[in-house]
Amino acid sequence: MFTRRTLLGTTAAFAMLATSAAAQEKLYIPLISKGFQHQFWQAVKLGADKAAAEFGVEVTFEGPETEAQVDKQIEMLTTALSKKPAAIGFAALDSQAAIPLLQQAKDAGIPVVAFDSGVDSDIPVSTASTSNVAASALAASKMAELIGGEGKVAVIAHDQTSRTGIDRTEGFVNEIKANHPGIEIVAVEVGGGDQLKSAEIAKTLLAANPDLKGMFATNEGGAIGMVNGVQEAGGKVVIIGFDSGKAQKDAIISGLLAGAITQNPVGIGYETVKAAVAAAKGEPVEKNIDTGFYWYDATNIGAPEIAAVLYD
Repeated sequence: MFTRRTLLGTTAAFAMLATSAAAQEKLYIPLISKGFQHQFWQAVKLGADKAAAEFGVEVTFEGPETEAQVDKQIEMLTTALSKKPAAIGFAALDSQAAIPLLQQAKDAGIPVVAFDSGVDSDIPVSTASTSNVAASALAASKMAELIGGEGKVAVIAHDQTSRTGIDRTEGFVNEIKANHPGIEIVAVEVGGGDQLKSAEIAKTLLAANPDLKGMFATNEGGAIGMVNGVQEAGGKVVIIGFDSGKAQKDAIISGLLAGAITQNPVGIGYETVKAAVAAAKGEPVEKNIDTGFYWYDATNIGAPEIAAVLYD
C-alpha cells in the first residue's frame, strides 16, 4: 500500500531523473580560440556565454597562452573532439594545420563553425568573422588621408599563417598599391601579436627609416607594442591599430594612436554559438556570417554605435 510519503518520494525521484536526463541531453559545444590573453578574446567569450545561456547549451572557451602556439592549439582541438561534442567552434592560428583534425570531426558528424579566423577548407559549415580584407582596406584609406597621400609606411602583422593575419595584411597592402601611388610600404614585419616584440620591431623600423610617416598594426597586441616602441624611440608617426581594449582606447584619447578598426567580438562569439547550435540540430546555417567592423578615433569613440562594439 502506497502512503502519501511514498508517493511524494516517488514523485521526487522521477523529478530528479527528469532533471538528470535533461542535463545529459544538454548540447556541449567547445570553442577553441586563437588565444586568451587579449581583451578581444574575453569579449568573444562574453558573446559565446550570452548565447549559451539563451539557447540552453554548455559552452567552454579556451585558447593557448600566445597566438604563436599552433601546436598547443592543435592539442586543445584534439582534446575537445575526444569528448564527442555536439558541434565545435574553432578560430585557427594556422589556416591549414588543423584541417586533418577538422576532417575527422566532419567524418564523425561533428559540425565545425569557424570564428574570427577561418581555414583553407570548406569543412566548416559556417564562419563567423569580420571581413578582414575590407576592414584593413579602410585602415589603409584612413592612413593615406592622415599622411597626406604620400610617404613611407610599414606594417606589423600579428602573423602570416592565420586567415586574419593574411587577410588584414593583404587588405592594407593591396589598397595602398591600388589606390595610393604616392605611398611606399617599406616593410611588412611579424610581431606575433606580442607587445614587447612589436615594440622592438617598431623601434628598428624607425631607426632604418627616420622619414617613416605611418605604421599599421593588425591586432591589439601589435598596436600597443607599436605605440610603446614609437614612444620609446621618440618618433612622430601616424599609428593605426586593429581591435579595441582599454590600452588602445586610452592611446586614441591621448593622441598616441590616430585610430583603429574595431570588430564586433561579442557578436562573433554569439553568432558562433548560435550557428553551432543550429548545425548540431541539423538546421541550415549561413556559410559566411559577417559580424561587421567600424573605424573609430577621438572624434567618434564616445558615439553610442561605436561604444557598443568597443571593449575593455
